[in-house]
This record gives sequence, C-alpha cells and structure tokens, in this order.
Amino acid sequence: QVQLVESGGAMVQPGESLRLSCAASGFPSGFPFSSAPMSWVRQAPGKRPEWVSDIDAGGAVTNYADSAKGRFTISRDNGQNTLYLQMNDLKPEDTALYQCTIGIRTTWPQFAGSRGQGTQVTVSS
Repeated sequence: QVQLVESGGAMVQPGESLRLSCAASGFPSGFPFSSAPMSWVRQAPGKRPEWVSDIDAGGAVTNYADSAKGRFTISRDNGQNTLYLQMNDLKPEDTALYQCTIGIRTTWPQFAGSRGQGTQVTVSS
C-alpha cells in the first residue's frame, strides 16, 4: 500500500524559507516511485485543496501554479524515494496544510486516497 509521509512544515515569518519533504513507500514493483509523476497540493482552512506544483517521473519537467512560480521549486530523489518542495519568500497566503500526492495538475484528484497526513506551514509575523 502506497504511503506518503510529509515533513518540514513550521511556523515562519514572511520572507523566510522552508523545505518540505515527502517520503514515499509501498509502491508496487510494477509502479515504483521512480515511475510516478508527483504533485504538491495545499489546503487552507475553509478552502478546497489547491494544486501547487508537479514533477514528472524523471524529475526533468516541472510545473507550478501562478502563486508558486518564481518562489517554489519542486524536486525529487528517486534513489531515496523522496519528493521535495523548496519554498522561498513565503507569504501569509501560503499558510496551509501541504500534502504530496501521485499525479499531475489534471490528475491528482484521482489519487486523493494516496495523500499523506500533510505538514502544516504557517506564515505569520
């Protein structure tokens, strides 16, 4: 059974940086982590989940929501079965529960059951 465990969230001040990690395990041999496109999504209190960024299986192609462009960088280490999200110049509107999931911008809802518990990011002065 696929398990995704996020970490790295914290309470920070505006302008600061955080690096989120997502440790993946339980992928079947026919569909290893290294073959799975992955996304980060976030959900603020009272709002629907929002796609933030995705990355292809090999790590060469990345995409970002407009709110993340120029500030966030998604990456992955397939040897370590880990997905990352480097977040710079954080803003209060980035406050949310961040989760990693299988899929890309248009497909991640299909894999909603694979999302982990998430890691909380709070940006406040």
